[in-house]
Amino acid sequence: MISSQTGFVFATGIENSIPTIEGGRVRMDEMEKCGHYRYWRRDFDLVQEIGIRYLRYGPPLHTTLLGARRYDWSFADEVFPDLRRRGLVAIVDLCHFGLPDFLGDFQNPDFPAIFADYARAFAQRYPWIQLYTPVNEMSICALFSALYGWWNEQQRSDQAFVTALKHLVKANLLAMRAILEVRPDALFIQSESTEYFHAKTPAAIGPAETMNARRFLSLDLNYGRRVDSTMYEYLMDNGMTRDEYHFFLNNNLKHHCIMGNDYYQTNEHRVSKDGSTRAAGEIFGYAVLTHQYYNRYRLPVMHTETNLCEGPTGDEAVNWLHKEWANVLRVRNNGVPIVGFTWYSLTDQVDWDTGLRENNGRVNALGLADLDRKLRPVGHAYRELIEDWTEVLPTQSVCLQVPIALSQDYPELGEPARRAPPDTATATSAPRNTE
Repeated sequence: MISSQTGFVFATGIENSIPTIEGGRVRMDEMEKCGHYRYWRRDFDLVQEIGIRYLRYGPPLHTTLLGARRYDWSFADEVFPDLRRRGLVAIVDLCHFGLPDFLGDFQNPDFPAIFADYARAFAQRYPWIQLYTPVNEMSICALFSALYGWWNEQQRSDQAFVTALKHLVKANLLAMRAILEVRPDALFIQSESTEYFHAKTPAAIGPAETMNARRFLSLDLNYGRRVDSTMYEYLMDNGMTRDEYHFFLNNNLKHHCIMGNDYYQTNEHRVSKDGSTRAAGEIFGYAVLTHQYYNRYRLPVMHTETNLCEGPTGDEAVNWLHKEWANVLRVRNNGVPIVGFTWYSLTDQVDWDTGLRENNGRVNALGLADLDRKLRPVGHAYRELIEDWTEVLPTQSVCLQVPIALSQDYPELGEPARRAPPDTATATSAPRNTE
């Protein structure tokens, strides 16, 4: 039986990326590669054994969304009621780096509306779900698909990037609004990559400044914040219309949001004068970058992804876990309302060593457990960390309590309270942006 008290959100996730490569001929389905379709019950057992209550999780979009308002709920109907019976709270990830074949890729303007219908149908079918990440890492998805040429449309242009980004953010906003029509107390934990670009030389300051402005675009649009003048010109020069821009300003739903931010060793970059980049490793770190994002958006924060590969000494991932946790505590002690932490993912992943660009079948030792479902040292360390800190953090005044309706949505906590019928106008109204 789970407690009715929310407390600090300790989470993990099931990696559910589904981009296509090789001109759309190969689907990189991480849940298939990692064996989740076969071993999902054991995976949920592992979540419980570690002592984790919250799971970033979503149905495979490419096999669930079959066409406009056509859905196959067979897998979702097995897993989501089982999570509920176990008292595990899903943070539902509806779109993770790929689309069904009938939609093609993120250049398709039909994607946002069809996806919003899907989100509404999901919320209606599983009404106990309160926490969502409608579209995962919108900026990374647009970069890797439309600017770097790695996934999906595999284009390499600023215009393709802006097109993908505006469709991804519009889909996220329309999905949020659709879910709120069904579940007015829904909360949206946006998982987005926390980046920084360091100039290698004085001549590289210009391109680094442009990249540091571009890193905020997805969240600026998502939260209805006016972009800076350089980025406004960039958007207008690359296909966004004024009406499209004002759609984002006038659909501000940030009062329903928690700013989820992800941090890996690869999130900081060294920029050369020609605009090329290479990995810089950890220079500023999670705490410094999180303050930059928090100061911009002033929303509660959750660390929604991190990991490190277990190496030859066996303690690399454990040391990274403790380093990231120390950064979380530093952010919290500096007064930022940070509400949760996530090691991503539960099990090892496959082919992320090439950024899912190559279908090699190579296992990456990034999980709390290996693909035989045996806990790695970092899995044991995370269990100990949760045991040590779960009862401490809620007593601290700067640890914000997330308003999750556990007593309503999980029957083992007692008779659920009667939920008032949705007031659509109230649920979806948003203040006009006046910044």
